Amino acid sequence: MTATPNGTHVTLDIVAEADLPRFRQYLQKAFAVAVVEEFGSADNGPVPSDADVTASFEAPNAVIHRILEDGRWVGGAVVSIDAGTQHNSLDFFFVRAGEIGRGIGRKAWAAIEKHYADTKVWTTHTPYFEKRNIHFYVNVCGFSIVEYYHARHPDHSAGPDLPGDGGMFRFEKRM
Repeated sequence: MTATPNGTHVTLDIVAEADLPRFRQYLQKAFAVAVVEEFGSADNGPVPSDADVTASFEAPNAVIHRILEDGRWVGGAVVSIDAGTQHNSLDFFFVRAGEIGRGIGRKAWAAIEKHYADTKVWTTHTPYFEKRNIHFYVNVCGFSIVEYYHARHPDHSAGPDLPGDGGMFRFEKRM
């Protein structure tokens, strides 16, 4: 639990199976904000795609968390936890549209780090056009950019279907 300046608390819980469709909807609405700002619309379907979201839900060792502020659902995270290596990944992380700018993301990330305190390395990815995410991961959370995926990168085809050229940054945070 992390207190916010106005005395509210940010916590994590596990998403119930019945809440997965709503989690997907909130995630896609949050991601759509950046797509619309960068490209003018999200007419090519939801970002991330339903298939990408489902794959993250069903990935081995996936844990799906709601982010709560005083019990109110304000965001979410999908993490993959490797108990053997403790090299874990943040597969999706979002603050609901309309909740951004109040420090929820920073407090939620602190709660994730505390919950998974045995983690040695965190990895995550974000699209090249998502400047707010890049700032958040590097300047707020302490991640480092370690790789850039582009159309000619050998592993590029393994990534999600994104607007633009599909470029993605990979981040790491060594604990």
